[in-house]
Amino acid sequence: MSLSRAFLAGLALACVAACRTSTPTSDWPPGPVVDLSHAFDERTVFWPTADKFELKKVADGITPQGYYYAANTFCTAEHGGTHIDSPVHFSQKGWTVDQIPIDQLIAPAVVVDVTAPTAAGPDYQVSRADLEVWEKEHGTIPPGSILLLRTGYSARWPDAAKYLGTAERGEAAVPKLHFPGLAPEAARWLVGNRKIKAIGLDTASIDYGQSTAFESHRILFENNIPALENLTNLDRLPATGARLVGLPMKIGGGTGGPLRIVAILPKA
Repeated sequence: MSLSRAFLAGLALACVAACRTSTPTSDWPPGPVVDLSHAFDERTVFWPTADKFELKKVADGITPQGYYYAANTFCTAEHGGTHIDSPVHFSQKGWTVDQIPIDQLIAPAVVVDVTAPTAAGPDYQVSRADLEVWEKEHGTIPPGSILLLRTGYSARWPDAAKYLGTAERGEAAVPKLHFPGLAPEAARWLVGNRKIKAIGLDTASIDYGQSTAFESHRILFENNIPALENLTNLDRLPATGARLVGLPMKIGGGTGGPLRIVAILPKA
């Protein structure tokens, strides 16, 4: 019995020593954190038919007890500002916001720069060819990654006329929307050939502004691939190497919701 105890005690000490001298491993990049979210306020851009963000002050001042107290209430549409589209938005059997697994929105980032073609025309649709050109330079889009499309449109925020193509509101404004998105043929290719966890971009919709059938939404969402829309600061991310953490408001049964998303960059 004494020999067994001595052996176990020695083993425990060896484990402690090993823990003290070993280097912890992590797949998290050690670099700075970049905020990819626009703030929600009176300037936030929304779809022309959606209610805008509203913040009401409930309290702001010194209480009768002598301490400062502040509180607000807010109201917002699910789809506006930096937000997530949950698959149920265009797929009846798709996940609601609260059903999206957390690890679906924590993943390595792949950033495809399409600023050149989108600058040439607002109705540009990112193609399969664009994605294949990126892969020739950087390698195959890794399984389990989040694909980000950098159009450069976040530089136009919050000017709705420049960002959406129109500052008008209501149903009559929808046909006047002009901004880039993902082509349906590219969405089909991604679903059939790559295993991404989610897709995001710095415009108001994964489908381009002139879309009326929202095919890319439907193709992606039928496969439970959420979309992250109205992102910003994608120009600060490398093509590969960053890691994303995107946590939306957990709305039960939600078709979408406000999203706070950050990127952790690799150390320079």
